[in-house]
Parts: sequence; structure tokens; C-alpha cells
Amino acid sequence: MREPPAAARPLIIPAAILALAALAHWIGPPMPASLAGLRTAGPYALLAIGVGLAWWFNRGRAFVILASLLGAFAAYQFFPAVYTVLAVLVPLNALLALVLPERGVRFRAGYAWLALLALEAALLVSFPGASLPSVLGRLMFAAAFAAAVWRAWPEFVPLQVGNAGALAAFYIAVEWAGSPGVHASFMSAAGAILIVSLIQESHRLAFRDTLTGLPGRRALEERLRSLGSRYAIAMVDVDHFKKFNDTHGHDIGDQVLKLVGARLAEVGGGGIAFRYGGEEFSVLFPGAELEEVLPHLEAIRRSIEGYRMAVRAPDRPKAAVDGSKRRGAGNPDKHLSVTVSIGACGPGARLRTPAQVIKAADEALYRAKQSGRNRLST
Repeated sequence: MREPPAAARPLIIPAAILALAALAHWIGPPMPASLAGLRTAGPYALLAIGVGLAWWFNRGRAFVILASLLGAFAAYQFFPAVYTVLAVLVPLNALLALVLPERGVRFRAGYAWLALLALEAALLVSFPGASLPSVLGRLMFAAAFAAAVWRAWPEFVPLQVGNAGALAAFYIAVEWAGSPGVHASFMSAAGAILIVSLIQESHRLAFRDTLTGLPGRRALEERLRSLGSRYAIAMVDVDHFKKFNDTHGHDIGDQVLKLVGARLAEVGGGGIAFRYGGEEFSVLFPGAELEEVLPHLEAIRRSIEGYRMAVRAPDRPKAAVDGSKRRGAGNPDKHLSVTVSIGACGPGARLRTPAQVIKAADEALYRAKQSGRNRLST
């Protein structure tokens, strides 16, 4: 069965939660009278848990959206007449959070959000009969949802997608405000979407390297536990990486790491690339013999060697048109050549555990360095 594209995977859980919320009311059996209290307790619990997680993980945008949803649900229970105001305030808060930079919530930036939410709550309590045109709420939602999609595009990280999914759930809840069951279900769905997204985001940050986008060392350690008896491991190190940093600055060093990571991610033979640490990478080949993967490693080494990375001169115009004119005038940007050294190894009579194989691959990498770099050693 073909897996969905990587960019679409974060969409699956929000879409599934929204679908379950819809099915629970329009197809599922009615809720027993003994469980009727869940219509109120469920949304409160999920939204409150979400607020706590957003605060704990220091995610400002998710906190603002969840706190706004929690406040809106509570306000609607006591002052049903203000639902048109809530339909404007919640997406307005979300729009502000999505447009402004992410600055967390547990530090100075969070106090401004708390003050804003407290001010809105005070206004609602002071004017419980306030109302606004419903079309204004729809326009504000459209703006907030567009901002959420803009933030999510094109990486589609779970939390950014979750923000958009929660707003969609809130919109359905507002449109069905006259049906308490539907309203509560989709407010619960909004909280559930962001709770799952926060957990996914935490997992992503723990197991994936943010600079290169590759799985990190912790992900490699987890993968090593499930290996069979046939596999190969390669250790890859960027040659003269310290010189790149010292000569061209850390920004160029980061570009070099991104380049190498992107090339290693394209390795053939079923290889999986990982950021091991610093300028060192690992490539794991589950179910493969060492002799089978050597051509793929050599091909990726040549691919990195043959790439010429352009380095913008400090005075180069930022506009693409001006930059192309400068190139045409015979004053091109500087180009750097990046090379890597690779050490590869597989299990054997003396190398029984993945840790031993990695150590042997590291020793092969050292031999490649000692032999002149830019080569593959076993």
C-alpha cells in the first residue's frame, strides 16, 4: 500500500478528528442521558489540557488559540447571546498570534497575551448582551485561517497544521451554535487536534534535526534497536568543516550542513540518513550487505564533490534581477566545493552489536581522513 506524501501526513490526524466529530453526531447513536454532562465537561477538559500543554511546551500561538477557545466555550455557556462576538474575538486573537513572531508564552511576551485575554473577558462580562454582524465573524475567520495556512506552508509541521485544523473546528462549532451537541463536539475536536499536534511537535523536535531536516541521533538509536542481522552503517564527516566556519562564517557552515544533509537524504540502496552530531552524519542500510551499499555511498560522495555551492558576496544586490545583471557583468559570486569522507562497516563475527559496528565505521572514517579525505573507506 502506497504511503501518503510526507507533506500530507500532518493533515491526516486533524482531518480524522474532524471526521470523527461529524460522524459521532450525524451517523452515530445519540448520547445516553447519563453521559449528557460530557457535552460540557468534555470540551472544558480537552481545552484546559491543551492550554496546559501549550504553556508547558512554551508554544505561544497554540496557547493563544487554545485559551481563546476555552474562554469562548465558557462564555457561551453563561452568555449565549454573545456568540457573534466570540466568533470575531477568537479568530482575531488567532490572526494576531499567527501574524506576529512566535515568542513563546512563559516569558515577557506571554504577559501581553494574558492581559489581552483578561481584557476581552472583562468586556464580555460587562456587556453580556453585545452582538456583532455574523458576516464579520466569517471574514475574520477567513483571515485567520489564511494566516494559519500561510504559516504551515510549505513545511506542514504538525503544530502549524493543527492551528489551522483547530480554527476549522471552531468555525463549524460556531455555525452550529444552536445545536449544543454539535457545538460541544467540535469545540472538543479543536482541543483534541491541538493536543495531538503539540505532542507530535514535541516528538519532532526530539527526534529530528531542525537545521538539516534529517532524523537526529536519538532517532538513529531507536532505529538500531529493531535491526536484524543484515545491515550496514556508514559514518560521514564534512571535510575541513572548521575552515568553512572560520573563513566564511557560521551561516555558510550551516549552508554546508544543509547541502550535505539534502544530498545524503537522496542516497540509494534503501539508505536512511541521520544527523549524528556536529558535522557528522550517519547512513543506515537495513537489510543490506556492506558490498551492496558501497556503490550507493560512492555515488553520493561524488554527488557532493561535484556540487558547487554559491556564496553571495557581501555587497551583492538582494534583488534577483540586479544579481543576474551583476553576474552578466563578469563579477560572479564565489563558489565553494564541499567534500565528505565516509567510513562504512557491517556486522560480523567480531562486530555483533550496532554500537560495535558504528565504532568500526568511525574507525574506517578516520582512515579515510588520514588517507587524504574525500574518499570512502571500509
